[in-house]
Amino acid sequence: MNIAKNTIQYILLIIIGILMIGPLLWLVSTAFKSSQENIFLYPPQLLPASPTFNNFSKVWNNNPFARYLFNSVLVSGITVVLNLLFCSLAAYPLARFNFKGKTLVFWSIIGTIMIPFQITMIPLYILAVQLNLKNTYMGLIFPYMVSAFGIFLLRQAFAGVPKELEEAARVDGYSSLGIWWHVMLPSIRPALTTLAVFTFIAMWGDFLWPLIILDDPKFYTLPLGVANLSSAFAEDWRLVAAGSVISILPILIFFVFLQRFIIPTDTGSGVKG
Repeated sequence: MNIAKNTIQYILLIIIGILMIGPLLWLVSTAFKSSQENIFLYPPQLLPASPTFNNFSKVWNNNPFARYLFNSVLVSGITVVLNLLFCSLAAYPLARFNFKGKTLVFWSIIGTIMIPFQITMIPLYILAVQLNLKNTYMGLIFPYMVSAFGIFLLRQAFAGVPKELEEAARVDGYSSLGIWWHVMLPSIRPALTTLAVFTFIAMWGDFLWPLIILDDPKFYTLPLGVANLSSAFAEDWRLVAAGSVISILPILIFFVFLQRFIIPTDTGSGVKG
């Protein structure tokens, strides 16, 4: 019975894995197919008959993809840094301080998660225009400088840090800000890394807000640049696929580099039993 159960579980996992990774493999395969190959052939052919890098070179040379890449890296990187800073500063007192109305403040912040972005994007756009943030990097970053999810995630992480560490830091003369910087942040490094990965991926793939706030191509991010490929090359899906592959490579590199830091650390290792 155990063998049959395990076999069924493995088969289901393989099917789910194929369904998840299948579109990505098809995207990569299409990016390497030459113009002589029929990408709509049935039954579909996953492996290119004659792999070529011409699609990548054509996309890179005929479009300002280097500029799009720079814009995405800059905007996503700054957004990650601001999220880690502001979310941790907001989460720390919510987790460790006692003040009147703390529960109300916390649940009010959590409640904003249920508000769709489509409802707030018009007021945000009006505010951004009034602040002269249209067609600027700050205009892209403005709605994402802090997130309710980040505050919730870091608040839960701060709550799990042993009080003895905080008390020992106070005995050593640290202020609340010093404890936050020298004790609490190092203790929740896995949560900070998780928030950094989620924020980077969300900002990297954001399409709607840049489409609204930008009309100057020199500020375009990669999602807008890839969307323009369908019109620039008369919907040559090989080139669109090549542009998409270029756009997702930095995300994979970012995740591979940071995944080893997501492993939870023993925050109580400095406390004697």
